[in-house]
Amino acid sequence: MSKPLKLGVIGLGRAFTLMLPTFVADPRIRMVAAHDPRLDARERFAQEFGAKVYVDAEALCADPDVKAVYIASPHQFHLAHVKCAAKHGKHVLVEKPMALSVDDCRDMIAATNAANVKLLVGHSHSFDLPYLHTRAMIRSGAYGRVRMINALNFTDFLYRPRRPEELDTLQGGGVVFSQAAHQVDIVRLLAGAKAASVHAFTGNWDAARNTEGAYSAQIKFEDGSCASLTYSGYAHFDTDEFMGWRGELGQGRDAEASYGRARLNLQKATDVADEIAMKNARAYGPFGRDAFRIDGELSHNHFGFVVVACEHADLRPLPHSVMVYGDKSRHLDEIPPPKIPRAEVVDELYAAAMSGTEPLHSGEWGLATLEICLGILESARSGREVELKWQI
Repeated sequence: MSKPLKLGVIGLGRAFTLMLPTFVADPRIRMVAAHDPRLDARERFAQEFGAKVYVDAEALCADPDVKAVYIASPHQFHLAHVKCAAKHGKHVLVEKPMALSVDDCRDMIAATNAANVKLLVGHSHSFDLPYLHTRAMIRSGAYGRVRMINALNFTDFLYRPRRPEELDTLQGGGVVFSQAAHQVDIVRLLAGAKAASVHAFTGNWDAARNTEGAYSAQIKFEDGSCASLTYSGYAHFDTDEFMGWRGELGQGRDAEASYGRARLNLQKATDVADEIAMKNARAYGPFGRDAFRIDGELSHNHFGFVVVACEHADLRPLPHSVMVYGDKSRHLDEIPPPKIPRAEVVDELYAAAMSGTEPLHSGEWGLATLEICLGILESARSGREVELKWQI
């Protein structure tokens, strides 16, 4: 068996909770340390994993037993935590969005390069096997060049429990920072060309959740192809209907039982403290690894409806396959079901940290994605097309 990668975790919130089944099930990962400001989360982590826990992120990064650090802290802390990990010679997996500004991304890249450690940005859904498989199909040349991509996702994102900063755009709140990073990553992965510009509109339609809850964006690529991205987090239509009622995380869903649940549950919060408590209840802490559990058959993760229009076929990634609509016929290109959810994240992290392999989702990749997210916000404010300069 491969030697396990000893992983330290900064931030035991919702993002970590969703990655936890992967880290627990994959023998290539051993979680040896964690930092979180919540005492209950630290105590539970120490109990469940026999690991060290730290009140201070610097102390975790200085731990000689830690080989790599998974940074799942709130967006505004990513820069400081990445630089801290790099200073102590640790490889880094930092959650999306990489940061809140281009300059912060560049500082993170410079810090990890100077320390000669690898920097990966994710999880985003561009790690998901259906999109990686679609990318391989495109790169085979069998379907001709990509000419257009359409990506559509409607969810209840805005009505899930949030901390105040998650509803403040200036602090990295709203769907553009948290959700566009997924969609932008996916279309960049599939387009296989540098993005040249973005033109976008955003929606802020609920005064009680005063941030961007929706966007529509057009990305132009240097090879003449284009992508259309649409997202709504306003909890009405749900694009899982197009995915056989398989949820974003690969779980089966009951369409009738789940309809309107997010808005209904949120009504139970009478003030900010209540909503924060509801959010913490969905994170690692009181319930440990049971805070997120998928029962029954598991499919691959996805991020809504995506169609790639190539010269000789349209390709539609699904939770279990890729649907190919060819010139003369259509067929399903089946994908084996996952044994470990999100194992592709560990594939990339382990190869980078243990073998020095250059990751696909590098710091430069994360910077290119963030630049487009920032371009969506800028274009929506100005009404103009925004030219891009940090693309790879």
